[in-house]
Amino acid sequence: MNTSNHDVMPTIRQASDDLIQGASHAADMTPREHAHEALDRAESRLRQLRGNVDPVVDMLASKAQKMAQHSLDLASEARERAEQSLKRAAGVTTRYVAEQPVRSILIAAGVGAGVALLVAAARQRSLNRPKTRY
Repeated sequence: MNTSNHDVMPTIRQASDDLIQGASHAADMTPREHAHEALDRAESRLRQLRGNVDPVVDMLASKAQKMAQHSLDLASEARERAEQSLKRAAGVTTRYVAEQPVRSILIAAGVGAGVALLVAAARQRSLNRPKTRY
């Protein structure tokens, strides 16, 4: 029993010396050193996260660019269809006016009179409306 105590004692002494040395090292470290150490760990983690995020951001930017291009293409197609429809309507109207000049004049006069009546009624309403002061 005596022999095993002698064998264990150096191990216990070494462990206690290590513990004392670690505590002494921790006590010797200033708060600034602790802060630097924490910042270094945080920076390392941030670099790691950034490495994971950058490809995702690139992918999202690429998808957004593709969607924007697709939207521009759709808008361009819609514009072209509208232009074609307007040209067809202008052609039909021109032919109608050429084939039916009197009727076209009567239609134009009727539309003009209707617009004039609407403008006159709107003006009359605005003149009759009570004015509010702020």
